[in-house]
Amino acid sequence: MSADRLIFHVDVNSAFLSWEAARRVREGGRDIREIPSCISGDPEKRTSVVLAKSIPAKKYGIKTGEPVAMALRKCPGIYIAKPDFSLYTKCSAAFKAICRSYAPVVEEFSIDECFLDMTGTEYIYPDPVATAYELKNRIRDELGFTVNIGIGPNKLLAKMASDFEKPDRVHTLMYDELEQKFWVLPVSDLLMAGKASVSSLERAGIKTIGQLAHADLKRVQQLIGVKQGKLLRDYANGIDDSPVSDEHEPAKGYSVSTTLNENVVSFDTANRILLSLSDRASARMRRDEAKTLCVSVKIRTSEFKNRSHQCVLNDATDVTSEIYAEAKRLLGELWDGRTPLRLIGIALTKIVRKGSEQLSLAYDERSERGRKIDKAVDEIRSRFGADVVTRGSVYGRSIEVGKKYKAQLENDLDKNKDTRRDTDG
Repeated sequence: MSADRLIFHVDVNSAFLSWEAARRVREGGRDIREIPSCISGDPEKRTSVVLAKSIPAKKYGIKTGEPVAMALRKCPGIYIAKPDFSLYTKCSAAFKAICRSYAPVVEEFSIDECFLDMTGTEYIYPDPVATAYELKNRIRDELGFTVNIGIGPNKLLAKMASDFEKPDRVHTLMYDELEQKFWVLPVSDLLMAGKASVSSLERAGIKTIGQLAHADLKRVQQLIGVKQGKLLRDYANGIDDSPVSDEHEPAKGYSVSTTLNENVVSFDTANRILLSLSDRASARMRRDEAKTLCVSVKIRTSEFKNRSHQCVLNDATDVTSEIYAEAKRLLGELWDGRTPLRLIGIALTKIVRKGSEQLSLAYDERSERGRKIDKAVDEIRSRFGADVVTRGSVYGRSIEVGKKYKAQLENDLDKNKDTRRDTDG
């Protein structure tokens, strides 16, 4: 790819905490960025982890992703704010809207990151660094939170640059800066370098990105695999041809898991949780007008041992009852019911999009009833919120719904009763 590309990577500094702090400041409250603070759930629940932390909290050794109970041991006086995902969605949209006023193409990388393709804007913005400072300062002054901006000739180097010194900074990482700024970093800092790969490389004496960049490709591939070896060695040399795209790629799968507040020790409880997970994953899939051909279930025991099992279906489906039935069977094959579980998850893969699936000529009354129920439930949730309807412990026997919405559910089911497909056999 030509060196004429110019890419910005914009990354919100400690996003969840910054967005909460900015709201409090607007409302006349204290800026929690200035004190040891974090965003987390209930400290009494073992599932609660640190989602974001302030710079003063970082000085106590508090890390994102660690249990909040551990953070409290490190800093007993740390201030804990609960997450507010509706706020995060609004703040994410606001800073990305400002970014779109500068670049013709903006790719949303995550809720708090985006790439801007600034290629060809040199007549409008002749000084990229000055433009990045202007953008950074606009976000800070208009929205009340700070970002880092990395500038590079591709997405990889722009993202690596934005991870340099924080917060509220602009950094460049161009090809002529690799030796000075990039190759001196530990190989663990390289994007996409996982723990297993880093461990293998370090044992072989490849400890910096520069050493990886100059290592023999075949040797690297022998250490960490052909595909991963090629990718990481290319990255170490600053090679990344991926385009900045504002088009969302269709999901390759739908997965959801939960770490349990208390260990699960019975199939009855495990199945109720599995039904809820099946419902959530299939609802997301139906929203995208997709179906699955493969269902998998994952468990983690109280001894932190992971196991998973999957099955391929004869026909693609988006019906919660059918997905749950397969997931329940898989759980029975995976788990003996004696070893306590601390995590349960489900994944729907081998996704088939609308218009590409093979239609079955056989009419299945049970499947059609399941589709009617799913459609009615999805419609109610879209109007009144995701929590107003929950599946009962046994699908088809019970759907738990508030009295306010029960009549609506019954009306929707009646309205959809004539949706049976005509078949010719």
